Amino acid sequence: MTTSKTDFEHIFRAYDIRGIFGEDLTREVATKIGAAFAKFLEGKTVVVGRDVRVSGEQLRDALVSGLTSRCNVTDVGVLPTPLLYFAANILNKDAGIMVTASHNPPKWNGFKAFWGQKGSIYGSAMDTIKHYAKQVDPKELGIRTRTADNYEGVIKEYQNFVQSKINFERKLNVVADTANGTCGLVAPALFEKMGCNILTLNKEPDGTFPAHLPVPKAETLGELMNEVVKRKADFGVGYDGDGDRAVFIDEKGKLIPGDLTLLIFAKDILQEHPGGKVVYELSCSMAVEEYVKKLGGVPIVERVGHTFIMDKMIGAKAVLGGEKSSHFYFDDVYGMDDGTYASMKLAEILSKTDEKLSEMVAALPQYPSVYEKNFECPDKKKFAVVEKVRRQFKEIGHKTLDIDGVKLIEKDGWVILRASNTEPVIRISAEARTEEKLNELYDFAVKELNKAMKGD
Repeated sequence: MTTSKTDFEHIFRAYDIRGIFGEDLTREVATKIGAAFAKFLEGKTVVVGRDVRVSGEQLRDALVSGLTSRCNVTDVGVLPTPLLYFAANILNKDAGIMVTASHNPPKWNGFKAFWGQKGSIYGSAMDTIKHYAKQVDPKELGIRTRTADNYEGVIKEYQNFVQSKINFERKLNVVADTANGTCGLVAPALFEKMGCNILTLNKEPDGTFPAHLPVPKAETLGELMNEVVKRKADFGVGYDGDGDRAVFIDEKGKLIPGDLTLLIFAKDILQEHPGGKVVYELSCSMAVEEYVKKLGGVPIVERVGHTFIMDKMIGAKAVLGGEKSSHFYFDDVYGMDDGTYASMKLAEILSKTDEKLSEMVAALPQYPSVYEKNFECPDKKKFAVVEKVRRQFKEIGHKTLDIDGVKLIEKDGWVILRASNTEPVIRISAEARTEEKLNELYDFAVKELNKAMKGD
């Protein structure tokens, strides 16, 4: 019996594993992946959890059947991804594996792995695990030398933990859209415990995601925006499917970009931690660097993505991190991006003042920008094309930063080209101090990208 190339080459990414259940991600493949992780983790203690996807239980069982061949496994059930990382820390486990495909459509699923207290498992480690998975003998599948333990107290312990960290000074009215995902199991009850009036949309966990795709953005949060205004709420929050992301809506029903929300967090947290380090990704506004410095903090730029930001958070001992896409990382919760904690933190900030959320945002420095315009490019060519653009920029004599794609930096603005890690596209983002400069930078990047793709 052989395993097709697609089973592994297609589903293994740089920092996680994702595929379509029943096609390139089957029970057999999941068991092999579990056995591969077991060989990689040899004798370690591992905590396993899953999101609400329909295929989650089957894939969890298959993964565990492979893991238990060499590791001691504790299953903590259905919960948001940040709570699995929390569980690994409070239970003192060596590693964790979450069965999730984050915000992908319902037919997708996958695995996200991390060290208990040392950040993500990715890069060369994932290459090693993929190699081990290819070597698993099908005759060994289904053979386990030990069974997994079960632990059911994580959600309650997490809620108690957050209540010990967060204090609301006045009662707030909040509307939340949990997108039929895992946050419905945690956030609404926590808001209630802490004295808020909370209306929850799409609360019931449902792996078919009947209301809308489990990705919080303007196209999926229309109902949330309307309810915030209708109910005169202090703010709204939309979570993604596995709970590591929170997008905020102000009292006027307007969506707040992630990098501006990051500045609201920074202003509050740097008052408590003077001189603290704040990690942000390179497509965030240049206002982040400027504002963090103005607040007395130390800004640190990093590649886009959970893996890189979380690892930098831990390695640099930063107090806060954030992405344009509204992943927010807090030292208070082990450096993890946590949508529930982010929403509690924003509520705490608002409870300390009579200032409206829209007023807080309006007071922040903001510049004209373009965010992630997509240009189709085959997976086999996209990274080479971006590299060609990087060389073109260098030859012209532009100042560049190339930790993730290529970012052209000028005094009054910047433009970045990045190959997507998950789609056959190249993304362009840009920002400048004036609309005229923004258009100039964006048009120049598009021109250079087209030239590189045509091979001129």
